[in-house]
Amino acid sequence: MKFKAIIVVLITITTLTMINSCNVEEIKNEEVLFVGTYTDNGSEGIYRFNLNLETGHLGNKLVAASLKNPSYLAFSPDRKSLYAVGEVDDFKKDQGSITTFMVKDTALVKVDVQSTYGANPCFVNVSENGNLVAVANYTGGNVAVYNRLEEGNLKLPVQILDHKVLDTNKTAHAHMSSFLNNELFVADLGLDRIKRYNDVNGSFVASEQKELVVEEGAGPRHFVSSSNGKFLYAINELNSTITLFQKDGNNNFYGVETYDTLASDFEGDSYCADIHLSPDGKFLYGTNRGENTVVIFEVNQATGKLELVGRESVKGDWPRNFTIDPSGKYVLVANQRSNNIVVFNRDAANGTLSFISQVDLPSPVCLKFY
Repeated sequence: MKFKAIIVVLITITTLTMINSCNVEEIKNEEVLFVGTYTDNGSEGIYRFNLNLETGHLGNKLVAASLKNPSYLAFSPDRKSLYAVGEVDDFKKDQGSITTFMVKDTALVKVDVQSTYGANPCFVNVSENGNLVAVANYTGGNVAVYNRLEEGNLKLPVQILDHKVLDTNKTAHAHMSSFLNNELFVADLGLDRIKRYNDVNGSFVASEQKELVVEEGAGPRHFVSSSNGKFLYAINELNSTITLFQKDGNNNFYGVETYDTLASDFEGDSYCADIHLSPDGKFLYGTNRGENTVVIFEVNQATGKLELVGRESVKGDWPRNFTIDPSGKYVLVANQRSNNIVVFNRDAANGTLSFISQVDLPSPVCLKFY
């Protein structure tokens, strides 16, 4: 009897081990995707999907949080918190909102909501150490910088970096605020500048090199840095270009070259939106709203210079935001006006994209993997 009991126990342990093994395998075969939207077209707020890493298909759609115009999302480095801007101007008079969520087993639990101290916030970013959160207010023309507590709450007071006072001849439009190598960089589409700020005793002040300058009227929207911090690529919304900056020995960036994102025979209006490097840094991608393409460049690893690979149709209209999954295998594009998210397979060797699948969703504008 003891022998039989031992056999039963062993079989049970083996079965449980196999089940757990399968569960782990299931988790590895999927990535969780959160999607920010505009809510004036039937959307309910933030959505969650699962991306099947074997097939490249999105499934298990659900509403993760009901929120007005959560147009940009950002996770804390430990993935325990998610921040969503509410791109509005009436949370308080001429102010948008930022909502803090606790992430519990990929579910969002609302913790707090605060003002962004400027109208129509369109970008949020968390510092590498998780201590700071920065929000770019597009219409407000300023950036709000919050201290972040260990549990994820945003702590008052808030520092406001006001761009409206920097140039009275232009209209400031802060479009992206991102922490890079212990500095804060802010792309201001209206000023044609990328501003640099240093943290001095807990307050951000202009860095020694105060700004990176693009062509007049270019409208820098987003930017991305190489992994070694030597190169910075800015995508310019208004003249459909990408500007390459290189860092010198004095920690200053200087412009190297500017590249067109549109085909030479394209006719019509088009506006750049988003920009990302592949995980290995070998390819650079950008979206064109109007031409409705993803432009693909190969990156020279020594010089940072770009060589055009080609363009891929986004199978939709107005590609506002896109993302590359953590494995680098898939590129997902949020088409705002055609109300769909499109998944492409990415060839790691040559950088090209091939269509796999798409799902419908009202006005998707931000894609973030958990």
